Amino acid sequence: MKTALITGVTGQDGSYLSEFLLEKGYDVHGLIRRSSVDFRERIAHLEGHKNFHLHYGDLGDSLGIVQVINRVKPDEIYNLAAQSHVQVSFDSPEYTANVDATGVLRIQEAVRLCGLEKSCKIYQASTSELYGRVESVPQNEETPFHPYSPYAVAKQYGYWIVKEYRDAYNMFCCNGILFNHESERRGETFVTRKITLAAARISQVKQDKLYLGNLSSLRDWGYAKDYVECMWLMLQNEKPDDFVVATGEQHSVREFCLLAFREVGVELEFKGEGIDEVGVDKATGRVLVEVSPDFYRPTDVVNLLGDPSKAKRILGWNPQKTSFAELVKLMVKSDIAKIASEGAAKRVKLNLEEYLEKGIVK
Repeated sequence: MKTALITGVTGQDGSYLSEFLLEKGYDVHGLIRRSSVDFRERIAHLEGHKNFHLHYGDLGDSLGIVQVINRVKPDEIYNLAAQSHVQVSFDSPEYTANVDATGVLRIQEAVRLCGLEKSCKIYQASTSELYGRVESVPQNEETPFHPYSPYAVAKQYGYWIVKEYRDAYNMFCCNGILFNHESERRGETFVTRKITLAAARISQVKQDKLYLGNLSSLRDWGYAKDYVECMWLMLQNEKPDDFVVATGEQHSVREFCLLAFREVGVELEFKGEGIDEVGVDKATGRVLVEVSPDFYRPTDVVNLLGDPSKAKRILGWNPQKTSFAELVKLMVKSDIAKIASEGAAKRVKLNLEEYLEKGIVK
């Protein structure tokens, strides 16, 4: 039985990867920060599994990482932990650098210091944000990097330190340059989830309007559940290498909105330009989407499109398992159920409080 250690196990990718590896017969160990103790809903269903184990640790703590790796002695490490929100990286650039840059170094050094450099394979979650102010479209493994945020700059260090350890110590280390990948488990602060939650809430009269930033930003959006398979395939390859993980299709934030609202029976029409652009319900004339300058970044990446040819050719990975339309539908359907269940729970609570006040129940 192979043993895998996943950092960032409570996140979107960590939860899907845990499920994937458990199905493959792995013994799965997850690294979890103590501050994440209240945010484990994505992996709650796995915590009773006999081959799923959790360890406290933090990428900012070198000694703690060494202790966990020495205890687990993993065959594979998937480093998914990061401060992964671009906007937050402008507010917390030092913390972002400590986790997203130096954290990668700490993991590789821990593997080396534990004497596992010849037996332990490492996957590093890199990002399409490395391309930043893109110099060519589409982007592949040879496209020059031009990071355009504190997050991207930190991730570039992580990318290069992986290549350095691969060359200097002959370690099996891979970078997965993942383009945007979404799911029902995506964090609620990310734009795609903001859109699907808003569509669900507006359709159930729980929200009036959705505020967004640049509606013309173009992204290559895939399904996270499909992408974790490619992470695993990288570590099963004969030699370590770096791969772009993307769909090869590009869509705008505006298009994501159109599909999401269509799933709840609302046909949007966009009018105006730039900061004055609005999304209007065709049937009622009501403005449901507005642009807010609060959601514009100091520097913004607007044209990401990945070329997954190398991953398809060498790893045999299929990036088109879940289409863009299917992805949006999955997310909206999940959020409709989420909002409905929250409403039901609230009604039960209000009824109980009313019964208590009236002395009907004690």
